[in-house]
Amino acid sequence: QVHLAESGGGSVQAGGSLKLSCVVSELPHSTYCLGWFRQPPPGKDREAVATIDSDGYITYVDSVQGRFAVSQDNGGRILYLQMNDLKPEDTGRYYCAAESLPHSCRVSAGTAAFGDWGQGTQVTVSS
Repeated sequence: QVHLAESGGGSVQAGGSLKLSCVVSELPHSTYCLGWFRQPPPGKDREAVATIDSDGYITYVDSVQGRFAVSQDNGGRILYLQMNDLKPEDTGRYYCAAESLPHSCRVSAGTAAFGDWGQGTQVTVSS
C-alpha cells in the first residue's frame, strides 16, 4: 500500500499564496498518476484540483487554471501544489492521492480513479 502525507496548509487572506507538499512512499510501478483533491465545507463533494502522471502530463480543474501549479520531484516521491491568488472558494481540506497503472490520469476521472490517499491538510482563505 502506498502511504501519502500532506503538509503546508494554513490560513491566508484572499490573494495570498500557499505551497502544499505530499510525501509519497515508494510507488509499486513506474507508471502512475498523482493528484490533488479538495473537500469543501460540508455539503459539497470532494473535487479533483490537479493531476500529474509519470510522463509529466498535467490537468487542472477550470477554477484553478492559471493560479495553481502542480509538480513532482524525485520520480513522484514528492508532490507539490503551488497555490497563488487564493480565493475564499479555495477553502477546504486538500488531499493528495496516488494510483499505479492508472486507466486515466486527469481531473475528470474523479476520486474513483485513485486508490491511495493521504489524511489531508486544511487550507482556509479569508476575504
